[in-house]
Amino acid sequence: MRSELIFQTPYWFIIFCVLAGLAYAWLLYQPQPAWGRKLNYALAAVRGVVVALICFLLLSPLVRRTQTSVDKAKIVFAIDNSESVGKYGQAAMAQVKAAARELNDSGFEVTVESLDGTRPDADSLAFNQNKTNLAGLLQTVRTNFEGRNLTDVILLSDGIVNQGVSPAYNRYPFRVNTLAVGDSVPKLDIRVKDVVSNRIAYLGNEFPIRAEIAANGLQGKSTTVTLKQNGRIIQSQPVVIDRPDYFKAFDFKTSSAQKGVQHYTIELGVVSGETSSRNNRKDVYIDIIDGRQKILLMALAPHPDIKSLRSLIEANDNYELDIHILSIANNPPTAAKPYDLVILHQIPNVLGLGNAQVRKFVDAKTPLFFILGNQSAVPLASSLNRSLFINAAANNQTDKVTARFNPSYSQLNLDAESLKLLERLPPLSVPFGEYNVSSGTETILYQKVGTLNTNKPLLVLNTNGDQKTAVLAGEGIWQWRQEEFAQTNKQEVVDNLFQKLIQVLSVKEDRRKFRVYPISNEFDAGEQVSFQTEIYNDIYEPIFGQEVKLDLVDEKGKSRQFTYTHTRETPRFNVSGLDEGVYRYAASATLKGRQESVSGQFVIRNADIELSNTTADFGMLRDLARRSGGTFMTPASLQQFIQKLKTDRPADRLDSTEDMVELIYLKWLFFLLVVLLGVEWGLRKYHGGY
Repeated sequence: MRSELIFQTPYWFIIFCVLAGLAYAWLLYQPQPAWGRKLNYALAAVRGVVVALICFLLLSPLVRRTQTSVDKAKIVFAIDNSESVGKYGQAAMAQVKAAARELNDSGFEVTVESLDGTRPDADSLAFNQNKTNLAGLLQTVRTNFEGRNLTDVILLSDGIVNQGVSPAYNRYPFRVNTLAVGDSVPKLDIRVKDVVSNRIAYLGNEFPIRAEIAANGLQGKSTTVTLKQNGRIIQSQPVVIDRPDYFKAFDFKTSSAQKGVQHYTIELGVVSGETSSRNNRKDVYIDIIDGRQKILLMALAPHPDIKSLRSLIEANDNYELDIHILSIANNPPTAAKPYDLVILHQIPNVLGLGNAQVRKFVDAKTPLFFILGNQSAVPLASSLNRSLFINAAANNQTDKVTARFNPSYSQLNLDAESLKLLERLPPLSVPFGEYNVSSGTETILYQKVGTLNTNKPLLVLNTNGDQKTAVLAGEGIWQWRQEEFAQTNKQEVVDNLFQKLIQVLSVKEDRRKFRVYPISNEFDAGEQVSFQTEIYNDIYEPIFGQEVKLDLVDEKGKSRQFTYTHTRETPRFNVSGLDEGVYRYAASATLKGRQESVSGQFVIRNADIELSNTTADFGMLRDLARRSGGTFMTPASLQQFIQKLKTDRPADRLDSTEDMVELIYLKWLFFLLVVLLGVEWGLRKYHGGY
């Protein structure tokens, strides 16, 4: 380490520091001392040096320290320890270990990295990873050696990538030398290459499952591909292999009358001559839900708005719509039916039809969307919606107004620019009077009378409190949709506005105080299943210390029980050792003397994707080496490559670090001053000085 002193003041200021030290020593030690002359000179010198040094430190000099270190040239052996490499990789490891020792002896710094991000001992490396992400492996190497003198990476792999992107298209600050192992000759095999399906399907609906079948070298042979559920054959199709390099997709359709995650299997019959039948089967899990949100559209009389609302609601498969026209069938639905949203068109009304039913929906805290019209009972609607209060004129006078979007409204993430179209659409008929909004209510659209912009609300939304409500103060949505189509040949702006409004009104909020759920709906075999636990008090503050019981049940009905304590430090509970399949869980805890429970399900997948392709891809490895400036080689040529590395050994790198600090902050200098003053004071006292 090299140090350099830097002054922030002129050099000649040191003279004043020396003079101050001399003057202080002369004034203190010039009287006749009680000790000898030599000791007096020594004590005066110590005091003078200390005072001069303190004065010098007050000038704030800087010390620049430069430290230089040698960063050796580094070589990383990146090992693809996946199942597809298997025996080929194990056979090559003896040569890799010998090469690593030889490079170490030649002054290189050698490290081994593997797919799982660890740095294993080469002797204990097991080729058992069920996924291959070579881009991730090389990125890990890049991160671990950022800023270091890493010149070469030797990648042992068969070139098969089944996760992430191809590493050949990334740029690396080092040479990637590929050590190719494996068999690049396609084996005689037929396999289920992939299964494509929806992850979610609705109860009772038909849904597709597509099986992609691939075969190599089995031309002229045939088998069947079968869709099964719990061992029961749902449908089978013949597979006729009509060419050496065979690929075909087979489509199945099925449905389920049972809710929850359903386990389906695509299975191929064994073909004589194929190398392995382990890849003749794939499992697929589909979550069957009865999750359609139920919406009731209750109207006083037939109206073009009803058809418009029906069209934009039924465009979303997640909604199940019921329509009741009270003037045709005076039998409003019972309030006991669990609707997620009720749209009230001209209800409550001056005829009194359905008014009592609205009160029941209000009492049940059902989300409500009021659409006012000429027959609406405006005072009653104002008292029931609790969002928009209209003090209407006595003669039921109406206004014709267009809509103007409130640009400060952001809850629904609407496009203010596209919503300017609303100002060019036909006017709605709204009650004339004084408009006021309640606390917590946000205005989405304002009324525009002719060319005059007003602050009167036209469309409002309130999502605070126990009940969500929205109010559209006029009728005529059908004219908006019709005119938008006439101007743009589309019906997007109006539909998007009301679809988002309906979505925010109908979405269910989770107000449970006890929640236990897996952090993912799907886990790979061998992976730990983590359950997140959340427990809240009456004001939804998190609380801890409760004992939680967790039960897991697999597809065969086998049950496992666990008990754990929910703490701030460990909000997650991990379960390991679960086999492939669908699991249902039930968790319970006692809160304030009452039993709370929650249930759900998750899936353990056997991600055996290594078997879907076992043909080595040496072309990718060659391309990767060429793009990065490296060398493509086989185990037989590894020794030759090592000799080349030793001959053309990259130079070690000198790394310098420099820092600058004020001299007064050096701790050793402080202790030096303390020691000098202590010695002086002690000697003076010892010899009878004051």
